[in-house]
Amino acid sequence: MSQHRSLRGSGKITTKRNVLKRFERVDLLQKRGEWTDKSRGLGLKKTKPED
Repeated sequence: MSQHRSLRGSGKITTKRNVLKRFERVDLLQKRGEWTDKSRGLGLKKTKPED
């Protein structure tokens, strides 16, 4: 039995996410130089995703 075409995920359409996961925020802060080894993972700064 095949899956209806409206239920299939489309790999072509990707939406821009405006909420980052914790590890993505840490990676972004490391790139910007705002993260040190002594920094904690709690209470991270608000960040906007890079385009």
